[in-house]
Amino acid sequence: MESREEQAIVSLLDKDPELKKYYEEHQELERKLTEYQNKIHLSADEEIEKKRLQKLKLIGKDRMMAILDKYRHAGTS
Repeated sequence: MESREEQAIVSLLDKDPELKKYYEEHQELERKLTEYQNKIHLSADEEIEKKRLQKLKLIGKDRMMAILDKYRHAGTS
């Protein structure tokens, strides 16, 4: 996520509980993925879990971007 987009999202967190939920999930998924990235070797199960988390992160990002676009089109961001 670009810094500019993240700043816009953070500025709207208090206004939009759904956006806040997705943002917090995104941060948690990022933390878990970083743990996997710091490992030298991943087991097959860990690889599967890493891919699952990456997909969830992308889905959440798409939802956050859709919400952000809604605010941009409304002119409130």
